[in-house]
Amino acid sequence: MNASFEKNIYALIKEMMQFQHRIESVDHLWDIIFPDKKHKYHHIRITKSRANFYLFHLDGNLCSLEIEQNKSVQAAPSFGFSSYEDGSEDPAKAWNDLIISARKWLNFAKKNWIKAAKEVYESYPLNRRYGIAPNSLVRSSLSDIYRIDKELGKAKTKKFIRLFEEGYFYGTKNTTREKMTANDFFEYCKIAYLAGKRKEDHIDKDVSGHKMYERYADGRDEGLLEINPDSETEFADWIDGKHPKRSRGGHPWEIKRGGNTTHISLSVSRPLYDRNTNFVVCLNGASIGRLKETICMFLGIYEAGLPITISDPEGIRKRLLAEDNIGIIPCHHSLHRANQHFHEHDDVHDVLYLDDLGRYKRRIKPFIIWEPLPILTPI
Repeated sequence: MNASFEKNIYALIKEMMQFQHRIESVDHLWDIIFPDKKHKYHHIRITKSRANFYLFHLDGNLCSLEIEQNKSVQAAPSFGFSSYEDGSEDPAKAWNDLIISARKWLNFAKKNWIKAAKEVYESYPLNRRYGIAPNSLVRSSLSDIYRIDKELGKAKTKKFIRLFEEGYFYGTKNTTREKMTANDFFEYCKIAYLAGKRKEDHIDKDVSGHKMYERYADGRDEGLLEINPDSETEFADWIDGKHPKRSRGGHPWEIKRGGNTTHISLSVSRPLYDRNTNFVVCLNGASIGRLKETICMFLGIYEAGLPITISDPEGIRKRLLAEDNIGIIPCHHSLHRANQHFHEHDDVHDVLYLDDLGRYKRRIKPFIIWEPLPILTPI
């Protein structure tokens, strides 16, 4: 690697350490937002992990660098921060001008860090920032946006909202049952499969719940299919982890397969207030692509007269009424699982790019609450 480039990198690390850092686990992190010589802004991150430093181009596609201070600089895996990984470009050639600009900015921030922060806040493009916007405004503006209430339909939407507002989920008799067997659980599953049936699903209504569970669930049942299906004692022992056939490490409650956040689960547990008696049966499928299915399952089980609850019913009501928020994510980030960036209290379940607002950007932008940008504060 070019000696002058390495010298520049070492100088950047040394100068950067004159500014405050934040901590993630045991790593030290510095974020630097700065303009290059063409006045285009960049966001880079320097991470100190153990003895080494790592340099990432967060809003670009330059390769990541691994730095052993005053000893070596080499290309490193991207760790998800950059699309550059193939080594087809010389890292020194790709990074050199940016390093020079970053050092220049650190020198400016060292002299007047408040002015530097103000320039960043005023100049860094909004389409590269995180923010939250009221879903009600987005929904009323973008006619083609996905709407869970329309997908679910008026009747089921009103029914779920009514149940919540009438206090259904706060009534123990509505959500808890005293006795249960494995076959009782499989009956729940059968109702759920039929009520949540999608167009592409081919479900034979004459098949037993036991067979449906075998066919559509995750497959790692932790011995649930092996216990006496009609025994209340065996099911209770299995739930409590005392049954000899109960294994661990499976997904017995994943009744519809999917990814880590895109499956549907129907779980059975003991109530928090009483770990020795009674059972709570709960549906969970909050991802944007599975929520309609999950609500239909809930309503189907409710209409069958069986005790049932659903995870975060208040949040579901908000989503149906557009009382939640839409996450705005940087244009260089993937939409995949991007809602996980936001805190639970942000009520963000779906995301989009600022530019997706199109001609409504000007209308909605005043209502967007932007996440703070990092500020370089000298030690």
